[in-house]
Amino acid sequence: MAGRSSAASPGGASVDGVMRRLRRAIARMEDPAVEKIAEEQKGDPFQVLIATMLSAQTKDAVTFAASQRLFARAATPAAMLRLAAREIEELIYPASFYRNKARHVLEACRQLLDRFGGRVPTTMEELLTLPGVGRKTANLVLIVAHSSADNICVDTHVHRIANRLGWVRTRTPEQTEEALYAVAPRRWWSSVNLYLVSWGQNVCRPVYPLCDACEVGRLCPRIGVTRVGRAAGGSQGIRS
Repeated sequence: MAGRSSAASPGGASVDGVMRRLRRAIARMEDPAVEKIAEEQKGDPFQVLIATMLSAQTKDAVTFAASQRLFARAATPAAMLRLAAREIEELIYPASFYRNKARHVLEACRQLLDRFGGRVPTTMEELLTLPGVGRKTANLVLIVAHSSADNICVDTHVHRIANRLGWVRTRTPEQTEEALYAVAPRRWWSSVNLYLVSWGQNVCRPVYPLCDACEVGRLCPRIGVTRVGRAAGGSQGIRS
């Protein structure tokens, strides 16, 4: 993992306070794609793994639809290996890097059968040996499929929002993951990704975040935010 970075910055928002508010706020929002797949498939680790692999740099709606198409044809590693790479490409298109992902899916299925008896590994070390699996994917699989309370999954939303809130001062998602273990109470570790991804997709957007409509706006120092959006078609503004 990357070297240790600065943790909470002076004036940063309370992790506990933010997470308590977001827990209530996201109850009215749709779950992210991987969590929706997990709920539909009763937490099937294989389908959680593949859906998470497909989700990289891909919008949630595309990930969810691609996963549904793929699993309708092949819901197990053995069934997936009966498909040609071209078939998988067609099923998961227009997911980003769909050709590479199709190859990774096939090779991961082959390794699951050859090395793990068809089961999805339950450790970070083993998951990282699978093609197309990095720390983000491995952490999310451990949390969603294996109910781990010992992992924090950091994607671009979590990295962005954790820095905006002043929880961390980091340059990469890997640094953010390490820093969050130091500043976030353990009870929130497995929820950080779900809460912040949901919030990042709907409110704390990369560009023109809806700060005036934010449930945690009073707690947030808005670090790095220069332009804010307006909810319900309002005008955009510049923060002084």
